[in-house]
Amino acid sequence: MLAPVLRQPLQQIASEQIDVFGEVLRDHINLALWQRQLPAQISDFANALLAQGEPLGQSIVLELASPESEPNLSGLVDAYSDLPGQVAFLQDVSWLISAFVCLFDAKRIGVRLRILDKAMCPRFHVDHVPVRLITSYAGIGSEWLEEGVMARRRLGDPAAEPSDPALIQRAEAGHVLLAKGEKWIGNEGGGLIHRSPQPPAGERRLLLTLDWLA
Repeated sequence: MLAPVLRQPLQQIASEQIDVFGEVLRDHINLALWQRQLPAQISDFANALLAQGEPLGQSIVLELASPESEPNLSGLVDAYSDLPGQVAFLQDVSWLISAFVCLFDAKRIGVRLRILDKAMCPRFHVDHVPVRLITSYAGIGSEWLEEGVMARRRLGDPAAEPSDPALIQRAEAGHVLLAKGEKWIGNEGGGLIHRSPQPPAGERRLLLTLDWLA
């Protein structure tokens, strides 16, 4: 009988350099985090958008003929063209989509842009997708756990979640996460354990996610 193939311990890797994105292709990496600093123009637009006090929930499915195809973001934050920085914001979203498509040779991408005033997924969980890009343009960032902090068999059980804040990792506004899910081939049982945190009272967050659909 052949001996079972043992997977290296799962790890998360972070860097201020965008080259870190390529690390997510390694079998034992289930999170590549780009710790970027948002340009002031984009950050100012995101904060001005939140300051409008309006709800926002937009979804687009992009069909891309090739990695060089220009993403069609028609309709995305069109109502806020009067806010300074809207063009720069859309250019940044388009650039992230292009980088995502190029890295995974994706043909179909799900784009979601939302303003949240509460935790969307308050319990630690794994995503049942191959990979997801997550970034908060403004407001609190997503949280995740290093491997071994919480038993995977107890996901969804509030009593099993860590109570020590030092055990919970958090992204900052502008940081970009590439998080592997359960449907990444070879990563079954290894999806990144993460959650959408509760924003502080009176605060909101602007969240962009990209899903690899095909």
